[in-house]
Amino acid sequence: MLTWKEVINFSVNGNPTPDRRVEKTEAEWRAQLTPEQYRITRQKGTERPHSGALCSTYDEGKYNCVCCDTPLFDSTIKFSSGTGWPSFTQPIKENAIKYERDTAFGMVRVEVMCNTCDAHLGHVFPDGPEPSGLRYCINSESMTLDKETV
Repeated sequence: MLTWKEVINFSVNGNPTPDRRVEKTEAEWRAQLTPEQYRITRQKGTERPHSGALCSTYDEGKYNCVCCDTPLFDSTIKFSSGTGWPSFTQPIKENAIKYERDTAFGMVRVEVMCNTCDAHLGHVFPDGPEPSGLRYCINSESMTLDKETV
């Protein structure tokens, strides 16, 4: 189970090696994604709170990257954080997520991205429920829910 200390370590000293890499040109990403998906995943955007389709969905399944279909989170570790974005306590695998220090908007946060294709997902915070204490705050537009792989 990942801890906040390990998340910070990844953001400072480098991320785990992904199982595979997916790289495309910006034109290829634009052709594949909706304008909102592109804005969020490729331009580090954020959807309005409580606006995402996956925010209040608690169906069983795997939450995959909308860009490369890499499994990111499992429905069993999703929780209602009250923030307006889907929230999770752990990634599905330690190397599914990439971590970077984010100092935008005068704050210091840890940005989370898909480690396979570098899609912006959201941020992780140390204010989640036990036992990990982590809250991965993720944009709905950055994921799809695969109900087939339960």
